[in-house]
Amino acid sequence: MLRSTEQLRSDALQIWKAGVAAVDSERLVCAALRVEGRSLVLGDESVELDSVGRIVVVGAGKAGAGMAAGVERVLGEELMDAKRLAGWVNVPEGCERELGRIHLHAARPAGVNEPTEAGVEGTARILELVGGLAPEDLCICLISGGGSALAPAPAEGITLEDKQVVTRHLSGAGANIEQLNVVRKQLSRIKGGGLARACRAGRLLALIISDVLGNPLDVISSGPTVPDSGTPRLALEVLEQFRAGEAGIDARVFDYLRSKQDEPLPEFACRVHNEIIGSNATAVDAAGMEAERLGYNHAMVCATRSEGPAEEVGRHLAEMARKMRSEAGPNCLISGGEPVVQLVEKSRRGLGGRNQQLVLAALESLADDAGGIALLSGGTDGEDGPTDAAGAVMDADLVAAARRTGLAPADFLARNDAYHFFEPLGGLIMTGPTHTNVCDLRVVVVDQP
Repeated sequence: MLRSTEQLRSDALQIWKAGVAAVDSERLVCAALRVEGRSLVLGDESVELDSVGRIVVVGAGKAGAGMAAGVERVLGEELMDAKRLAGWVNVPEGCERELGRIHLHAARPAGVNEPTEAGVEGTARILELVGGLAPEDLCICLISGGGSALAPAPAEGITLEDKQVVTRHLSGAGANIEQLNVVRKQLSRIKGGGLARACRAGRLLALIISDVLGNPLDVISSGPTVPDSGTPRLALEVLEQFRAGEAGIDARVFDYLRSKQDEPLPEFACRVHNEIIGSNATAVDAAGMEAERLGYNHAMVCATRSEGPAEEVGRHLAEMARKMRSEAGPNCLISGGEPVVQLVEKSRRGLGGRNQQLVLAALESLADDAGGIALLSGGTDGEDGPTDAAGAVMDADLVAAARRTGLAPADFLARNDAYHFFEPLGGLIMTGPTHTNVCDLRVVVVDQP
C-alpha cells in the first residue's frame, strides 16, 4: 500500500526526532560516565576517587545543561558532598535550569551564535575555577557544539568587539567551521588548549559531544582541552583568503597574530583525557533504526568532511529522491552534515538558516515533480541560523500550496529568506532548544506517487 503525502511527511519527522533523541545530552553522559566501586570511569580512563580532593565541573556548549545534569545524576549527592563539587557551565539563554551544584550561566541570547559580554564574564569564572585547583583535584570539562561562541576569552590586547567583527565577516563570507576555529583559537585565552593550560588540577576528564564532521578534537568548540594544531600564520592566511583586511577589522588583530608567530605555547600542567560521547553518526544510526522500524528500505550517509553550499546539497538530495522513487519502496535516505550559506548583502537579506535554504533549494528542483517525496533538514540543536526554527520540511502538498499563494522559491533563495517562504505554508520545524548539537540531520522518504 502506497503511503500518502501526509504519511510520508509524518514519517520523515518521526525519523528525524528519533535521531535527535539518541543524542540527548543527559542520556549520553549517563551512558559514558560511571562510578564503579571507588573509581570514576570514562572510556578507558579510570580515576581513583579516594585520591581526589575536590571535583570541579566546567564547560560550554548548547548541550551543556543536559550534560551537567547527567554528571550530577551519575555522581550522586553523597559523592558530590564528599568531593565538595562545584561547577560553572556556559549555555545559551533558555537552557538554564536549577541544578544541585553546577551553575548554568546564560552566555548569549538564543539564536545569536556570537560571543557576548555575558559570555566573557562566564568564561572568566571558568578560568578562575580551574586556575584555583590543586594537583590532587579533578576537573570534569563538558564540551559541545556552540562552545566557541559561548566561551569567549579574548587574548590580551584583543577586544570582544574585535572577535565579533571577525566572526561575522568570516561566517558571512562562507568560511566553514574549521576555518572559523583556526582564527578564533588564535585570538583566545581558552580555545586551542587554553583551558587545559590554565587548569591546575592533576587530572582533567573532558566529555565531548561533537558537532564537527569527522570528530576532530582540536576543532570541536575550538578545542579548549586539546593542543592547537593551528598557528597564527594559518589564521592570517584564513583572514587573507576571505579578504578580512577590507572588512573593517581592526589592525590590532593582524598585529597581534603577527607578533605571536614565533612564540611557543606552554605545556599542559594536568593529565588530560578527551572522550567523544556522541556525534552526528550517533544520530544518523538511530534515525536509520527508526526508518527500518517504520518499514522503509534505507541508506545512511554520514558526511566526514565539510560540505559545500546548502543549495547544492539540497539539489543533490532532490536528485537522489527522484532516483529512489523509481525503485521498489518505500525508501529512505538519511544523511548528516553541515553545509554553508553564502549570504547576500545585508540590505537584501531576509531571514533563514542553512537547513531552510537547503530544503528550499530541493523544493525548487522538485517543483514540478514532488509526488511521493518528503524531504526534511534540521539542526539537531533546534536552531537554524538566527531563527526560532530547527529547519524545514517539504512535500507535494507544500509545493502546491506555494504555487497557489504565488510564492516563488527562486526569489526567496536569492535573498536568503527561506524562513518567510516556509512560515506561511507550515513548513518550519519548531522544536525549541534540544540541549544537544551534532550538526544537521536530513531525512528523505520516498514512495511511488
